[in-house]
Amino acid sequence: MVESLRKPFADQLEEIRNELVRMAGVLIEAIPRCTEALLASDLAAAQEIIDADDVLDDASLALEHHCHQLLALQQPTAGDLRAIMAALTINYEIERSGDLVENIAKAMRRVYGTEFGPRLRGLIAQMSEEATRLMRFAVDAYADGNSGLAAALDDIDDRLDRLNHQCLAMIVGEEGPEMGEMASRVQLALIARYYERIGDHAVNIGERVRYMVDGWRPPQSEEATAESRAGSTAGTDGGGSGG
Repeated sequence: MVESLRKPFADQLEEIRNELVRMAGVLIEAIPRCTEALLASDLAAAQEIIDADDVLDDASLALEHHCHQLLALQQPTAGDLRAIMAALTINYEIERSGDLVENIAKAMRRVYGTEFGPRLRGLIAQMSEEATRLMRFAVDAYADGNSGLAAALDDIDDRLDRLNHQCLAMIVGEEGPEMGEMASRVQLALIARYYERIGDHAVNIGERVRYMVDGWRPPQSEEATAESRAGSTAGTDGGGSGG
């Protein structure tokens, strides 16, 4: 009886999961397409990527509304509540990653006409591949409820971080691209940072998967813990702010 009463709710959770996977699939396809446009200086392709982000934004808003409806109209158990809260956070990570892809396309328009040397082109291509791979692993971990894969994402992200450092060193160093304007170097540095941030969002998705599956939460840093304790002490000593 309980299962039959909860089945519509379970179906809605499944719909949310499927929609998140679909949105992530759109994102995963957009990353290499954006890189191709960047390296080919294809302005038309860049504009298509910029326009497509509106579709992802709309899907993100619709999914957020669906999650809020479930929270308001249902009484989810602890496990189901974690699933909804995880979906809300993962939705945000996907939407923000889509914005980063859009930012790469916009930055490409600002460096249009800049010549990329072969080594820089190779690094950008590798960063794109790593960002795509990380996001794919993160989505696989979510779709399969694989907390082991989710936990490994932080270590996998180390390679993307190293590539970002190498790319930045090349952009600002003697072996940087042949360009006369510092503004172009800044835009290329931002592009590298955007790829690296996509990897960070994939790691964040992994953390939410672990929370959904195991109830795991990332440990607070010592500094954050100290600040939290200090705030609690201030409150008990009558140091709270007035209303």
